[in-house]
Amino acid sequence: MTPDDLKALVRTVPDFPAPGILFRDVTTLIGHGEGFAASIGHLARLAADAGAEIIAGMEARGFIFGAAVAAHMGLGFVPVRKPGKLPVETIGIDYALEYGRDRLEIDPRAVHPGQRVVLVDDLIATGGTALAAAELLRRTGAIVDHALFVIDLPDLHGSARLRDAGLTVESLMHFHGH
Repeated sequence: MTPDDLKALVRTVPDFPAPGILFRDVTTLIGHGEGFAASIGHLARLAADAGAEIIAGMEARGFIFGAAVAAHMGLGFVPVRKPGKLPVETIGIDYALEYGRDRLEIDPRAVHPGQRVVLVDDLIATGGTALAAAELLRRTGAIVDHALFVIDLPDLHGSARLRDAGLTVESLMHFHGH
């Protein structure tokens, strides 16, 4: 399936979570076996081209796509978690949200200095979470210079923010509007 075929599998939900928002619901793509497999194949090719040695994904839908890409490639997967979810000593980063702050954590032993990590997530909006994840992984000495997404919302400028931070950004599809 082509990325255009995959785009047709993403449900748009108007006025969620607030009036005027067009929510891009990727669960309909995940629920379509052929479409999900094709999206993983496309992302895996991009990750291979980026020289991925390990894949990292952000909670929660980044776990779905990232772990599937890692398994497809025979690579390990690093979950970038919300605080308090890992049973070992972690390193973390606090970052700004539109209306507050949040935190991400990883097991620092999950990545090695010099290891090439490719970030995978379902959607790039403002880029805050992906930027924080890249910075957190870089603190371990890992090389993080590629981020892959199923969906890009370019009107929110997240991809541009990531590029400004030295990341190559690739997405399977783009949706304009919020």
